Amino acid sequence: MSIETTPAAPSLDGRRFRAVADVVGGEIAPATLFTYHETGGEIWGEYDGGAIRRGFLVGTRRGDVLDFRYSQLNDKGETSGGHCVSAVTVLPDGRLRLDEEWAWESRRGSGTSAVEEVGEPG
Repeated sequence: MSIETTPAAPSLDGRRFRAVADVVGGEIAPATLFTYHETGGEIWGEYDGGAIRRGFLVGTRRGDVLDFRYSQLNDKGETSGGHCVSAVTVLPDGRLRLDEEWAWESRRGSGTSAVEEVGEPG
């Protein structure tokens, strides 16, 4: 069963992203590298760097909206997780940007952040 809808922006599959700034209330920073995968409306990814030793995300894509859960291990040996909804846009140079609204589920806090594709557009 596929949950895919036709997105305006290209597939995230194999694309890598970094935060555009340190994330207030979160643990993500420009040193954190995300690698996304996508097929049939499903998305998943891995991330690490900066304060994050290892992180994973899994969810869905409907058009240009991602809805996923994340789970991570930080450099202090602490685990945490939460929920994120991201809007996918195409930058003028063809790279992708994800504007995110997130909330911890394992502790207090929420916020917004943005990540942009690194390297050449896919």
